[in-house]
Amino acid sequence: MGRGRVQLKRIENKINRQVTFSKRRSGLLKKAHEISVLCDADVALIVFSTKGKLFEYSTDSGMDRILERYERYSYAERELIAVDPESQSNLSLEYTKLKGRIEILHKNQRHFMGEELDSLTLKELQNLEQQLDSALKQIRTRKNHLMYESISELQKKEKALQEQNNQLEKKLKEKEKEKEKSVTQPAQWEQPNQGQNSPSFVLSQTLPSLNIGGPYQVGDAGNEEEHQPQPPSRPNPLMPPWMLRHVRE
Repeated sequence: MGRGRVQLKRIENKINRQVTFSKRRSGLLKKAHEISVLCDADVALIVFSTKGKLFEYSTDSGMDRILERYERYSYAERELIAVDPESQSNLSLEYTKLKGRIEILHKNQRHFMGEELDSLTLKELQNLEQQLDSALKQIRTRKNHLMYESISELQKKEKALQEQNNQLEKKLKEKEKEKEKSVTQPAQWEQPNQGQNSPSFVLSQTLPSLNIGGPYQVGDAGNEEEHQPQPPSRPNPLMPPWMLRHVRE
């Protein structure tokens, strides 16, 4: 025989009441966990015993978030109840209108994506094609405009870079010319100095000039001295006197 229906009423025996509370509390927490896992529901359970002891259970979202959500929902529900019946009916009508518009927009979006076209007639398909053509024209116009802007910007950048390159080439040529001048000027100054410092020039300035058969002269490099007569040559004992006389004449 099965168990009979138990009448729910307060248990008068204190010990039995405490035992029943412990058993039913464990079963309640287990059922809350099962419904949260099986149905993917947010569950918050709060239990206070007769002695004021707290027992609670909440899903991963947390007790605070569930309570905050409960407060928002209960506040909105109270506000909706407090509104007049006429305004409440108007809100319901507006809600149904908005919901219908949203469904139509979703349906048109699916049609534009090429989905669910079997239910459309020939005229509806032609209208859809015209809408897509006009949309493509606007898209191409915007794309061409952006491309022209990017090309013009690139041309401006190219022109600026070309001008900068020309300026750099001009500065480089000026530096090369200055370098060539600085190289050629010392060479021009060294050529006359090399003529003065040459060995032939030094010898001509320092060595005296020799005149065979004439008086001894000093070169221009030293101080000019007076010409001194050369002492008479001694008679050559090998030559007769008459020949020496002819030679002197």
